[in-house]
Order: sequence, then structure tokens, then C-alpha cells
Amino acid sequence: MPSNRRSSKRPYAADHVPLDVERATGGRRSESAADGEWVVQRIRSSDKTYICPACRQEVTPGTAHVVAWKTDVLGGPEAGLDGRRHWHNSCWQRRANLR
Repeated sequence: MPSNRRSSKRPYAADHVPLDVERATGGRRSESAADGEWVVQRIRSSDKTYICPACRQEVTPGTAHVVAWKTDVLGGPEAGLDGRRHWHNSCWQRRANLR
């Protein structure tokens, strides 16, 4: 039997809030480029220091950056979690110009 009490999650007659797909998927998305198919995830911060594959500089802890890995290489060295690379946001955006 339903309760007579109204839900506090969404007030009565309030508009429905659309689903934030970025938040629901953990920020992961697929990107297709000349260098292959990539799964890309934006990270706001990290506890570790990484080396950006484009500029070979450190991605310091607390820096917003991109984690990307190829999806079109099955079983190769860049497949799956072993192939994840941490890129500076600007390096990821200009990677097509680097090659």
C-alpha cells in the first residue's frame, strides 16, 4: 500500500531532470580518428604522476587530463587496460598534428 507522504526526491509537479549521459557513463566515450578507434575518459584529478605520450612531460597529480586507450587492437600491446595512456588535455586535442 503506497504511503500518503510525497517523495522528497522530486517535488510534485516539478520538471523531469534529463539524464546526464557523461556522468552516467563515467565520462567515457568513443572517438574515431585517423590513428584509430579510442575510448576516452576525462579525469579531474589523480594521485599519481604520469608521463604524457605526446610531449613526454609529467601529468602531475591533481591536474585534469585525458585517459585514452585503443579499441581496435585486439590482444595487442595497446589493448585493454594495459594500453591506457594519460594525456594532457591540449596534447590529446592536437595529437593528429604530431604524427
